[in-house]
This record gives sequence, structure tokens and C-alpha cells, in this order.
Amino acid sequence: MPENYTDPSGNTEAFRAFSQTPEAAGPADAPSRLPLIVGAAVVIVLLMALVAWLAMG
Repeated sequence: MPENYTDPSGNTEAFRAFSQTPEAAGPADAPSRLPLIVGAAVVIVLLMALVAWLAMG
């Protein structure tokens, strides 16, 4: 029973085609969480300032 897989090292043309294709199997990088952390810190500081302003007034 023949296999459908062709070894790219079997001939030069197949190897060149194989070696020049980009890898699609790599995992995608996760987006940066830095904007979320900075936004949360700003909200916390604003809430603390509001609570302090209400406590003083």
C-alpha cells in the first residue's frame, strides 16, 4: 500500500519547495497584557483618589 507522503529530501526540487515554505504550525504569540495592567492601575488610583476626596469632604 503506497503512502501519500513524499519525502522532501527525495529530490532537489521538492526539497527546495519544502525549505522555502514558511512554517504555519508554530503557535501564535499572545497579545501583550501591559495595556490592561496599566489601565487597571489607573482605575485603582482614580478610585482611591475619589474615596479620599469623599472622606475629606
